[in-house]
Amino acid sequence: QLYRYDSNGNLKNQITSGPWVVGNVIKIDTTASRIFFEGYGREEGQNPYYSNLYSVKFDGSGFSHLTPEDATHSINASDEGNYFVDNYSRVDLPPKSVLRDGSGKVIATLEEADISQMVEQGWKAPESFKVKAADGATDIYGVMWKPFDFDSTKTYPVISYVYPGPQTEPFPANFTIGGSRARTTTLAQVGFIVVAMGNRGGSPIRSKYYHNYGYGDMRDYPLADNKYGIEQLAGRHSFIDASKVGTYGHSGGGFMSTALLLTYPDFYDVAVSSAGNHDNNIYNIWWGEVHNGVKEKKKTVTKMNEDSTKTKEEVITFDAPVETNIELAKNLKGKLLLVHGDMDNNVHPANTTRLVNALIKEGKRFDMMMLPGRRHGFGPMQPYFDRMTWYYFAEHLLGDYRTNVEFNLPKDED
Repeated sequence: QLYRYDSNGNLKNQITSGPWVVGNVIKIDTTASRIFFEGYGREEGQNPYYSNLYSVKFDGSGFSHLTPEDATHSINASDEGNYFVDNYSRVDLPPKSVLRDGSGKVIATLEEADISQMVEQGWKAPESFKVKAADGATDIYGVMWKPFDFDSTKTYPVISYVYPGPQTEPFPANFTIGGSRARTTTLAQVGFIVVAMGNRGGSPIRSKYYHNYGYGDMRDYPLADNKYGIEQLAGRHSFIDASKVGTYGHSGGGFMSTALLLTYPDFYDVAVSSAGNHDNNIYNIWWGEVHNGVKEKKKTVTKMNEDSTKTKEEVITFDAPVETNIELAKNLKGKLLLVHGDMDNNVHPANTTRLVNALIKEGKRFDMMMLPGRRHGFGPMQPYFDRMTWYYFAEHLLGDYRTNVEFNLPKDED
């Protein structure tokens, strides 16, 4: 929420209040004593991941909702005057750009995306959904992608695209046809229902409780919600085959997808895990300390003084242990593909190497690919990795073992 302080740091008044989250401050109009800012989760019945623009006076009066459309709004403010370019969309609503004044009134429509040619070619929008977390009470939001030739009388394996957070979640709120959150579309065309959903311990735009849920349990906190979410969707839709379940993710999602396969080996059948931080104890130390916690340890040691007398001294150290996927290696039953760039500049390849070592010691059969010269993002090798993913899931969830050698990579554009 927003609070007003004087120049000496004394609280003058609380400006906003309520069970919702304030986002970025977009603009401060000191002449009118008014703040323009983003907010999440305030509008009843609306997806809480949608960003809205609000304004309020410094004393908390004159609160206004400036973006009434049921969509997520990306706002850019003018340097002079209170004018705002509002680009808004949903996963099933193409982007529209309008110019608003300080009251939220639309002054002009600037641009509107035309997707008619996509639709003519058979493109279909994904669908938003809501399920419950494993506690049976917390709402979990997500998005579902279907094959464009979807037949409701058939059944399809389901694949969960995952990222645990805690800073963000894996599904889009806005309209998108590119980037990592759109690769779900192409995977669905292989013959799958692809879903991506949040989990407790994820995005901070939900609430402090929701965001902090995973503190002290960095490996396991998102797992039960994902499994329960898939179970609910399968119970809701007869076209989902809950006996064939896959999962995949990158970075933290690589960590989570492997953890799902190893924690629930009788539920998840296949995982493709790329650049996973499988051992957060060798990942960036601040990550575990901030999101998993730090434990203070005290011990008494004996020291020898300069005069050769012994004295006892209390020494304080700090430890931030995080549970790892290495500890779960013995549980592997399904099919696991591990992929890592050998020059990863974020998640060191040793994270995957340690897991590989543990799997070998347990006598487990798995698949692995190191991408030469690739960092945390796979860059020009992304199309190759995408096709590896399609083939891996097709083989182990559809029984489609093709013998072709060529991946038919897209040609470079000049």
